Amino acid sequence: MIGSWFKRFWARLVYDRSIGFGLEHIGLTTLRYPRAVALAVLAFTALCFTQVPRAWVDGDLLRIYAHSGHYYDAYEHLSDTFGTFENDLYVLVSSPTLTRPETLEQVRELAFDLELNEFAVGTMSPFTLRKPEGAGTSVPAVPEGMTEIAQVARALTDLQQNDPMMRNLITPDLTGVVLILFPNQDMVREHGNKALIASVRDTIAYYAGSDINVELTGPPIWTTEMVNAAVSDQIKFTLWGFGLGSLIALFALRSVPGALMVAATPFLAVMWTMGMVILFFGSFSFLTIIVTTLVLVISFAESMFFIFNWLAYWRDGMEPNKAVDATVKLVGPATALTMLTTLVSFASLALTPGQGIREFSIAGAIGSFLLFVCLMTFMPLMLKAAIRIGFKAPRRVSPVLTAPLPLSWFLASRFGRPIAIAAIIVTLLLFIPYALIQPHFSFEDFVARDSSALATAAEIDSGVGGVAPIYIRVPLKQHDPNVGAEDFETIKAAHQILERHLGQNKVISAASVSNYTDAGFSREDVLESVGPFMRRRFVTDDGSQALVTGFMPTIVDSDALKQLVEDVDNELAAAGVENAEIGGFRVLTTFATDQIVRGLQLDLTLSVLVNLALIGFAFQSFRVALASAIPNLFPVLGTEAWLYFSGAGLQLTTVIALTIAFGIAVDDTVHLLSHYLHARREEGRSHLEAVKHTLERIGGAIVATTIILCSGVMIVVFSDLPQVALFGTLFVSTLGFALIGDLFILPALLAAGGKFFQPLGRIRVRMADHDPTPDDPSGDAATEVIRPNPSTT
Repeated sequence: MIGSWFKRFWARLVYDRSIGFGLEHIGLTTLRYPRAVALAVLAFTALCFTQVPRAWVDGDLLRIYAHSGHYYDAYEHLSDTFGTFENDLYVLVSSPTLTRPETLEQVRELAFDLELNEFAVGTMSPFTLRKPEGAGTSVPAVPEGMTEIAQVARALTDLQQNDPMMRNLITPDLTGVVLILFPNQDMVREHGNKALIASVRDTIAYYAGSDINVELTGPPIWTTEMVNAAVSDQIKFTLWGFGLGSLIALFALRSVPGALMVAATPFLAVMWTMGMVILFFGSFSFLTIIVTTLVLVISFAESMFFIFNWLAYWRDGMEPNKAVDATVKLVGPATALTMLTTLVSFASLALTPGQGIREFSIAGAIGSFLLFVCLMTFMPLMLKAAIRIGFKAPRRVSPVLTAPLPLSWFLASRFGRPIAIAAIIVTLLLFIPYALIQPHFSFEDFVARDSSALATAAEIDSGVGGVAPIYIRVPLKQHDPNVGAEDFETIKAAHQILERHLGQNKVISAASVSNYTDAGFSREDVLESVGPFMRRRFVTDDGSQALVTGFMPTIVDSDALKQLVEDVDNELAAAGVENAEIGGFRVLTTFATDQIVRGLQLDLTLSVLVNLALIGFAFQSFRVALASAIPNLFPVLGTEAWLYFSGAGLQLTTVIALTIAFGIAVDDTVHLLSHYLHARREEGRSHLEAVKHTLERIGGAIVATTIILCSGVMIVVFSDLPQVALFGTLFVSTLGFALIGDLFILPALLAAGGKFFQPLGRIRVRMADHDPTPDDPSGDAATEVIRPNPSTT
């Protein structure tokens, strides 16, 4: 069976020149071997369902940027060498009575309890740090045993003003302190951020009261909020998508069983996609989780095309089982081509480096292929089963779906040429903002809206130092673990350069201890007093490298950060600090996003060119490619123009949304051109008659599928994650423009270019319609193509 299937596939690809490149044979195999295919569908469904319970969302943003180039490699090297503050948990303890000795001791007990937390490998706070006392000994930075408010106030003020470490941990008004917990990353990987946060909340719950307010912030909190928002979004999107898609199908078909049949294939396609994504990657990321929503709405759209065509044949008098066969043979090639265009759009993203982008690309390609297979296998089987149990075709579709069609034909037939010329000129002009638009990145767009942790981080920003670190890795020459005099001057120069840009007391390094060394303590005494964990965040054990850490505000504009890095880099070179390297998660995300977005912009361009060429090759006519170019370029370029003039710029999800929306927008164009060509070549209609007939035949399906696509993704616009919301906004707007392109621009182009399109399409869209025989079960060997009577279609 497999050998004969492959021979027919290859023959169709090479000799018959099917617009679906022979992939429709998956559907023909279903018609020929329904029981075997049904068993295969059941087995694959069972495999996917076993994977679904393992589904979870990995909240690691580094997964998106992994292996994306120089900036990721630099950050990874920095993290492996020193450890970073990127995964630390910040605890802001506020109290109007902090200077009372009893309140201060409560906060001290909290700091020590945090240090004993099972997830902690260390902490940094005013109570865990020590200062040198002489003779190699040290004492607590915050003295113990104080009994008076004035005594506490003097001690904290002295530390806040004179101790370089305390400046970033004690607020100027002495009403708050920052405690930093360094998590055990092995335990976090094993148990997750949720377990870490729950454990810390249990620890601090005992101390929170009317006089003491304790708030958490930092990357683990932000990540957890993002994961919670992503999971919540996915549940809402799925329920909304299925519910709304089914309601639209019910409204369009006026049949409850019909609506359920439309919804069944998307449900199965989503389950297949979820199962395979989990099987391949082990979890979802912030990007791959979007794929299931896309598969859902695309499947609904393709199901509507299939059902519309099936019902049209049935209403024309064809026996319902034969109508299923005819639909597979007519719609199958066009659906295969639309699957390929969507797959190309997803696959083009893999050309841009970055693990997250590649995973999204692969997951989208898998989902595109699986939804096509589901449509070609499960859909025919389901329809034939429905016929067997007595399903009756509804009389007609809702007239609301066909309401725009008379206007479309009127404009195309009366004003085709001016509309076509205007569309071409506008599309060409839209290339200007396409060439001028620049990448833009904001960390705030990745964090859930109304994030309490983000508000806490902003409070720390204004009161202390900030929770967004930027690092300078400084190579040392003397290789002294206690930092030799020459190396100390190098570290001090880097420290001062960064402090000039971030502000006084916003930087820590081995040079921060100068007040103690000036007082007569050795650098060894001072470094020993901060403890081995913090010491390794200043200088490596072998003394070959030092780290200078600055703390920026949580929200930093990408352009400002890029300028900061450039200025610091230039000043380091001018100061003679050789081979210093600036890094950090914010630096990584800003510069890597810039590179990724520029790469995705090229991928989008490549996707457009390849898909247009693919359409022309499939139809064996460059005229078809030209006919499809304007209505499909217009929505993408129009959306980018809006981004340019609004100042939003290109972001990560922006280009992804445009690329995938273009691949899906081509869907309606391919179906429209396929039906137009069928009317010309197989039904013998004239050029203008074929345009009008095609609009009447599938115009309602195009409207319905666009409504389903837009409505299904519309819920994404209300996501708590700004990046996901932006994705939904651009996706919907692009598809809305695409509907204008397919219903008004493409018919006008076809009508206006009568002579140009007269010889359009040398390929024959074959639809053999005869009873299968043992020698020819699929009907492929028919020598005569049955042409329905134009009056009945």
